[in-house]
This record gives sequence, C-alpha cells and structure tokens, in this order.
Amino acid sequence: MTLIQDPAAWVALITLVVMEVVLGIDNLIFISILTNKLPPEHREKARRIGIGLALVMRLALLGTVAWIVQLTEPLFTAFGHGFSWKDLILIAGGLFLVWKATKEIHHTVDPVDHQEDFIAKSVTTGFASAIGQILLLDLVFSVDSIITAVGMTPHLPIMVIAVVAAVTVMLVAATPLANFIERNPTIVMLALAFLLMIGTTLIAEGMGFHVPKGYVYAAMAFSALVEVLNMFARNARKRKREGAH
Repeated sequence: MTLIQDPAAWVALITLVVMEVVLGIDNLIFISILTNKLPPEHREKARRIGIGLALVMRLALLGTVAWIVQLTEPLFTAFGHGFSWKDLILIAGGLFLVWKATKEIHHTVDPVDHQEDFIAKSVTTGFASAIGQILLLDLVFSVDSIITAVGMTPHLPIMVIAVVAAVTVMLVAATPLANFIERNPTIVMLALAFLLMIGTTLIAEGMGFHVPKGYVYAAMAFSALVEVLNMFARNARKRKREGAH
C-alpha cells in the first residue's frame, strides 16, 4: 500500500517498464529470426516457450537480487579493466550473437551453401537447437535486464511488475514481428545487422567500453525508417507496373 501511494514509485515503475520493453526488443528480434527457420507448425510453440523461458529466468534472477548485484564485482583485472561475471556473460553473449548473425548473413547471401546449416535437418533436433539457442540468449539479456532493474529501484514488487509487463509485450508482439520479417525478406538482413550491432555492443560493454543505449537504438530506428521508405518505394513501383499491364 505504501508503494501504491508513493508517486516516486509510480514514476520508477513506468520508467522501468519502458526500459525493460526496449531491452526486450533485442531478445525479440533474435527469437523471431530463429523461429522463422523452423517448420511453420512449430514456430508459434517455439516463440511461446522461448519467451516463457525469458520470463522464468528473469523472475528467478529477481529472487536472487543479492547474488545478481555481486555479479558486478571484479573477478580479475586485464588490460586495465576489472572483469566481473556480468562482463564475462556479456562478452560470451556478444560473441555468440556476432557468430550467429554472421552465419545467418552468409546463408542469406549465399543460400546455395547449406552444408554448415546449424539448424539440423530433422524437426526434433531443429526445435531443440532453436530452444537451446534462445535459452542461451535469454540468459544474457535477462542478466542485463535485471541488473538494469536493480540499478533503477530498490523495490522488488516494482521490478517484478515491470519484468512481467515487458515479457507480456514481447509475447503479444512476437508473432506479428516474426510474420512481418517473413513477409519482407529485406527486413531479415536489417534485423541480422541489428543483431550484429547488438553483439558488438555487448562485447564492448563487457570489455569496459560503455556504449550509450540511446545511440544504438537511435541508429536502429533510423535504419528501420529508411527500410520502411524503401518498402513504400518498392510497393509504389510494383503498383505502377501492375497498372501499366
């Protein structure tokens, strides 16, 4: 009741919900691209499981807030920077994202080369592989998300509400975003470029170079706006050709 009557708590809640939703965009893009590689009948299930795991992981981490805070304590020093568990997790996640995006870009540019396809041929293995990769990135984004939440408010109920609200938005937006990406092939390359940039940013953060999130998301928004204009231009040319016939 004290929190409900506290205006500062409401401001913290709204701010944190917005922050968590924005941080969830990275996770959602990855889930959408990965599940679109599965057979159509398995995509919705994989998205729900992936996002459900993200919620479980975030709530589990919130239950160990004291331990999460300790993840920022330096373990060792190298190149003048004290590396913590958080740094190591961000670097590992960033490297995985860079590798994943690079491989996907390679297969998109050269679709004939399927010899190194990391989504297995069988449906069962492919589904398990997708869930495993989603779980790995869920861990990276969950740690980043919860440390952000801990830094913004000391109240656990506010953190829980913000995390549940953000994951609910992810659940609602997952299928429309995945369908939009599938209908517009050029969006796939843009989304992969986003993942490449996000991975590079995670590595930089882990190495001690702070990259303001505003710059990253501004670049993503600008690129998305340019792609939307390109889509309008392509549709206009298509309608013109159809009208000429």
